[in-house]
Amino acid sequence: MKDFILPTRLENGEIDMGTPASKSNEMVQLTIDGFDVTVPAGTSVMRASAEAGIKVPKLCATDSIEAFGSCRLCVVEIEGRRGTPASCTTPVADGMVVQTQSAKVKKIRRGVMELYVSDHPLDCLTCAANGDCELQDMAGMVGLRDVRYKPGANHYDPAGIGARSQAEAKWRAPEGAENPLYIPKDDSNPYFTYDPAKCIVCSRCVRACEEVQGTFALTIEGMGFDSRVSAGAGFDDFMSSDCVSCGACVQACPTATLQEKSVIEMGTPERSVVTTCAYCGVGCSFKAELNGDQVVRMVPYKHGEANRGHSCVKGRFAYGYAEHSDRILNPMIRDKITDPWREVTWEEAITHTAQRLKDIQAQYGVKAIGGITSSRCTNEETYLVQKLIRSTFGNNNTDTCARVCHSPTGYGLKTAFGTSAGTQNFDSVEATDVIMVIGANPTDAHPVFASRMKKRLREGAKLIVIDPRRIGLVKSPHIVAQHHLPLRPGTNVAVLSSLAHVIVTEGLMDEEFIRTRCDWDEFQHYAEFISDPRHSPEATAILTGVDAQELRAAARLFATGGNGSIYYGLGVTEHSQGSTTVMAIANLAMMTGNLGKDGVGVNPLRGQNNVQGACDMGSFPHELPGYRHVAEDATREIFEKMWGTKIDPEPGLRIPNMLDAAVDGTFRGLYCQGEDILQSDPDTKHVKAGLEAMDCVIVHDLFLNETANYAHVFLPGSTFLEKDGTFTNAERRINRVRKVMAPKNGYADWEITMMLANAMGSNWTYTHPSQIMDEIAATTPGFANVNYEMLETRGSVQWPCNDDHPDGSPIMHIDDFARGKGKFIVTEYVATDERTGPRFPLLLTTGRILSQYNVGAQTRRTDNVAWHDEDVLEIHPHDAEVRGIQNGQFVRLSSRSGETSLRAQVTDRVSPGVVYTTFHHPETQANVITTDYSDWATNCPEYKVTAVQVALSNGPSEWQEDYAAQAKQSRRILPAAE
Repeated sequence: MKDFILPTRLENGEIDMGTPASKSNEMVQLTIDGFDVTVPAGTSVMRASAEAGIKVPKLCATDSIEAFGSCRLCVVEIEGRRGTPASCTTPVADGMVVQTQSAKVKKIRRGVMELYVSDHPLDCLTCAANGDCELQDMAGMVGLRDVRYKPGANHYDPAGIGARSQAEAKWRAPEGAENPLYIPKDDSNPYFTYDPAKCIVCSRCVRACEEVQGTFALTIEGMGFDSRVSAGAGFDDFMSSDCVSCGACVQACPTATLQEKSVIEMGTPERSVVTTCAYCGVGCSFKAELNGDQVVRMVPYKHGEANRGHSCVKGRFAYGYAEHSDRILNPMIRDKITDPWREVTWEEAITHTAQRLKDIQAQYGVKAIGGITSSRCTNEETYLVQKLIRSTFGNNNTDTCARVCHSPTGYGLKTAFGTSAGTQNFDSVEATDVIMVIGANPTDAHPVFASRMKKRLREGAKLIVIDPRRIGLVKSPHIVAQHHLPLRPGTNVAVLSSLAHVIVTEGLMDEEFIRTRCDWDEFQHYAEFISDPRHSPEATAILTGVDAQELRAAARLFATGGNGSIYYGLGVTEHSQGSTTVMAIANLAMMTGNLGKDGVGVNPLRGQNNVQGACDMGSFPHELPGYRHVAEDATREIFEKMWGTKIDPEPGLRIPNMLDAAVDGTFRGLYCQGEDILQSDPDTKHVKAGLEAMDCVIVHDLFLNETANYAHVFLPGSTFLEKDGTFTNAERRINRVRKVMAPKNGYADWEITMMLANAMGSNWTYTHPSQIMDEIAATTPGFANVNYEMLETRGSVQWPCNDDHPDGSPIMHIDDFARGKGKFIVTEYVATDERTGPRFPLLLTTGRILSQYNVGAQTRRTDNVAWHDEDVLEIHPHDAEVRGIQNGQFVRLSSRSGETSLRAQVTDRVSPGVVYTTFHHPETQANVITTDYSDWATNCPEYKVTAVQVALSNGPSEWQEDYAAQAKQSRRILPAAE
């Protein structure tokens, strides 16, 4: 099967047009260098020239940020106007006549460039940006061949001598001479350097930090010749500043002032492949730029419809795990988990694994084995794993980490709207007027989308944050939330019911939308329920901890403030009432008419890169691909005909049920692809007990993760850089993943799953993932028109993409809901069984941090540990004081399930009575604390509410010490036989 290549249209689109495109529908005609050009009104002369194929020299201009007009290199002559205006800041006008190459402007450009070069080191041959430097390119473009200025004051020479002519080359500065204008290179950031000596003060980095990222970490200090880029106060370097290492400044820099260390070390890349990031659910597109088969850098792709050319520290820089020495590249087996690992060939590993699984089924029955799909693998690979379980294993014992994070999203939105996914695309945020963020921390967990959200907030949109913690969006540079409702963990439904109570009782709902798009009788029933005084903000305040007047004001703002959009995360779903909360959010959107158009909607922010895809592909034990129940005869018939095997109509086991059955002795074998359930699933002791009880645990992953401590077979996986396929992001966008390099383990993950299936008696004959996608399209209605050829042409598409929606569906439920009428659902608040008391008086909630990802398997093996090398416990100053805890001290965190030790961070970001930690580091084993309580509808674990106590500690807990010893023992690998 031939690999597809990027079409010419995208390659041509890589040209930097100088300034952003105009959004005007009015067209203007002008003449540039004798050519007639028609462009939208508001287009700059520079961009209009580029559209006509005429390149105007530039340094301060780039099409990712607004025009600035500081470098004066892009001057042009315009008939009837005095002077030589900058083409980047001059908008076109009807009938305008422009000369971009007159003798006058050429002379001015050479003079301007001469000034830049006179204060710039002429070390091009040894500079890391040689061949990839805009200053170098522009000097050639304007025809600069000599610099007339004599040596003098400069910023680039430590001795202050400056460039000398050949005749003066042997002249030397007096011994000890120093240049007060010279600033040494800043190497503090692990990923890039800042060399002020090469800075031309174009301000592109500063503007990118402001306009694209929204952090405002950089500024220009000083005036005139003394001006320079600063990362903060005089004593700050890039590492100690507010910089979040998104890479926007590095990408914007036209010289080697800001340069990736990887480029300095490995040289300028020679080829590139466009692919999709394998971190969070934003689904950013990147150009992987390489020398040979070595990735030199990852550059955000400007045509990526999810990220629009932006990135975060993880996607931009944290790809080095693919080359990490911890990575396992050869299959390994062992008889018992106390034995050391033994490396074997692929043939031996697959044959051994297949035989072990068949032996288990022969002894204990067909349903004694199962598997777990990965939300980090591609759609095609996930589809094959659930197919392996259903058609080869012969049961429905399939589950995924998507269930332990966002399964309430699927259940709640399918019940209310008829479709188990978010309603909007990311672009929709640009049209919103009021943003409600509940149970999500976008700046840390979804930073690229958060930057777009912050930009809209700076433009005037209002913000409501519902979170027990003061996340970064509540107050950050140039952003302050209008309302922060710091609810007590576990009271989401009560808070949302109070918001709905205000809207209904004050008559703020959109009656026309409800009558037209929803069932009016159902709404009347719901309105009667929600109008009950027990749902009023005053009645619920003692329960939720939210000020009643603040809540009323937030409700009025959302209902009357214009287009209202709701974005939520795991702080909504990972509760015993996760599904109820999602339905309450759907109720709120429907009653205010905030669905079916730009700027509105219900938008779940997915945690991992392919959580949406894992759900779409049928990873749940009760659903086949496309969210269709296995009990439906017509649905099973479609797959049975395609697969040539029968499908069990009975739902299988979820992960906790598999573990329970393992302890009981009826579940004996597990195939776990790309998922570390021992670290990521709740109640770690229960997970450990279940894994220990199994006869054959197969871990298919990149590293010997925590689950592998209890495994009998290890099948080395491939990274996203080593495979073809697709990911589906949080906005239902199906994006291509393209092979950047050959798999270092020998096979892509889909090939390994196919080998196992065939060894167990199947006859799969796929030769390329595109064939798997064709099978998905043939069996799954929402993917009916999706194929690789279309994705190569279109770039990406959002499902449903079928005959009814041939171009995909950026916005859902425009004219009607997938289920017909929107369904209002009574959302009764039911308190969790997890309660605080004298022994455990505090509530623990968990989350993520910007630099780390999920269980940290990838990011901990990169320089991202410079920002976060351990999990810490955030505790309010009052709670710390009464326990005698000071910042940085070790504390013991204990619950009814277990205990662990970690350092305390005293902060008022959390409310009194609430503590918070992350789960990125296995040394902490934060989930040994969490309980087995879960969502009533989906079994999604209640990670966000655990009653705990905190006390001073001398170091690791007994559990941590025992666990570390077991892990060390379990990871022994016998030397390879000679």
